[in-house]
Amino acid sequence: MTTAQPHHATADHARRAELDAARLLLDRMGITPADLLTTPRPRATVPTFAQYVPRVRDAVGEGTRRVYGSYWNRVVDSWPDHRLDEISPTDIKQLVEHTKTHVVTRRNNRGGRSAAEHVIAALRCLYRHAEDDGLIDPADNPARKVPKPRRLPSTRQAVPDARLAEIHHAAATTGDDPALDTLLLRLHIETACRRGGALALRPQDLDPTQCLIFLREKAGTVRWQPVSPTLMTHLRQHVEQRGSGPHDQLLRYASGRPITRRRYDHLWTRIGEALPWVAAQQISTHWLRHTTLTWVERNCGFAVAHAYAGHTDGSGDGSSTATYVRATVQEVAAALAALTDETHPLA
Repeated sequence: MTTAQPHHATADHARRAELDAARLLLDRMGITPADLLTTPRPRATVPTFAQYVPRVRDAVGEGTRRVYGSYWNRVVDSWPDHRLDEISPTDIKQLVEHTKTHVVTRRNNRGGRSAAEHVIAALRCLYRHAEDDGLIDPADNPARKVPKPRRLPSTRQAVPDARLAEIHHAAATTGDDPALDTLLLRLHIETACRRGGALALRPQDLDPTQCLIFLREKAGTVRWQPVSPTLMTHLRQHVEQRGSGPHDQLLRYASGRPITRRRYDHLWTRIGEALPWVAAQQISTHWLRHTTLTWVERNCGFAVAHAYAGHTDGSGDGSSTATYVRATVQEVAAALAALTDETHPLA
């Protein structure tokens, strides 16, 4: 009587037979196992910057194009016919220094540090796509090997109430559309939203029953943000008077044309002409965000300010604590009610 072989023994025998066959085939081809480990796999032809930058530009979002677009143009101007794998970290450092010394000098200039940071960030974004496309290895990515300059503390700070009143008065008494300008200021003061969030607002994003607006801001973040009944009334009147459809941009000129970021630029230029201290300190819409969030943090605590700002979990204090102390929309509404001295349906 024949004894059956165990299954694992049969499998081992078949495995050895396969390995012997593979070795025989490699011997006949003149290839050793070491050749398989040391010979690089063929890679797709690496494009030049002039060829690859337009592809990446079409693959990213509008916000990324706006931030990095001018720096990608500079890269193409500097290395139009260079392949991505022909650039060294030293080449990038030279481009960074050239950008710093040729940056447009503004009142708040800090020696070109911001421009240098953006050049490196734009190249890192470009090379991340090249890694994903299999054009270069992560270890060969030159943009990873160039550190960004250390970011200096922001000069922005909260605007005192008296100064804020001066800004509001200047917006209401100058310009060709004071109703629009004062609406913009109140929207940003109440919600601490960014310009992108305001420009993305649509009539269908208004919830008048609960006095909430739906904000879509950078990095794809979204949130329902409480607003006062007064602001909600003015937003709805703005929609009725300026004729935007449910899915169209809400904020518009009197002609019905949607506003752009240029409206903010003109607004602060005009306010700066009326109030020299605004021009001297380079005050902008983002200062209003600082003002509101500072007040909320001082009066309602960090967790509420974190939620009020629309920051994602884990940001803000750099720890995991924010995950466990998230404020609710009702707490944000209560902070808004205290800020505006108006009752809110959710507070």
